[in-house]
Amino acid sequence: QLAGGVTTAHLMHGSANPIGGQGQVIKLKWGEPPSALKVEGPKLIKCALGENVKQSNWDAPTGRYPQTRMGVEQIFRDAFWAAREYSAEWDAFRSGDGNARTPPRVDLELECLAEILRGERWIHCHSYRQDEILMLMRVAEDFGFTIGTFQHVLEGYKIAEEIAKHGAAASSFSDWWAFKFEVYDAIPYNGAILHRAGVLTSFNSDSDELARRLNLEAAKAVKYGGVPREEALKFVTLNAAKQLAIADRTGSIEVGKDADFAIWSGDPLSTYSSCEETWIEGRRYFSRAEETKWRARDTARRELLIARILEEKHGAPSEVEGGVSEASTEQKGDGR
Repeated sequence: QLAGGVTTAHLMHGSANPIGGQGQVIKLKWGEPPSALKVEGPKLIKCALGENVKQSNWDAPTGRYPQTRMGVEQIFRDAFWAAREYSAEWDAFRSGDGNARTPPRVDLELECLAEILRGERWIHCHSYRQDEILMLMRVAEDFGFTIGTFQHVLEGYKIAEEIAKHGAAASSFSDWWAFKFEVYDAIPYNGAILHRAGVLTSFNSDSDELARRLNLEAAKAVKYGGVPREEALKFVTLNAAKQLAIADRTGSIEVGKDADFAIWSGDPLSTYSSCEETWIEGRRYFSRAEETKWRARDTARRELLIARILEEKHGAPSEVEGGVSEASTEQKGDGR
């Protein structure tokens, strides 16, 4: 992904549960320990809607609750009611109101949900169908908070104005559709329509393979819907940073930010361009020129090892097909 110009990723739970768990933003600092990858600050949580959650149409249904879309809504309402009551108990204890002499029991799940109610943690919700997206926005409005970002949101174009009015953002696929029944109505113009409606829009990968080519995903917003080129590039840079609550640090090249950027051989929205270098916080983590040298080095080492194995097996270097490469011979004398 560094070789594709990507500096930052949002790690989330899978989509099997209405409320999955907390997310983590990381920077792809290749070679650094896990603790150095974490971006501290943004508070995010993964939620989910649709067939992944209710699972009733699976080949082998689990039989667990919920089994319907109505049940998914009830899961959310029950959870937020519990979090509201939990917060009220703590508020009463801290203020000295009532007869509470001991603090309420600490519940880490409800602590997290209470942060959502207070607007301190942003929901990123896996979603496809417009009816479910509308449902979750209504639940949020009933409890007084705003959804952060709808992930995938493939029927978002049907309710783009409602999403904009609510204040949620959208992180969509560029051109994935019809890969399962609940996304049959997806169209490649989704991103452009959401953008024109005033929704903060980005494109996500949901795939380690696709994440290597996010620049071309952005280009599809130009092809499908005529989004201006600079705005399309924001779909995988500044807009995404805003959705992750890290736009004060990254997403654009400005004084005071982290110096996260990629250098391209040409127009980054062109299929003929390649990423030459990727920098994170002012340090180069990928260089195509160095990568080419390293590949040649590793190829030579590999050939040398194979030649030595065959020499031991067959008795003489001359028996190795093609002989030992010149690069391998050169490295023989330096002890490697």
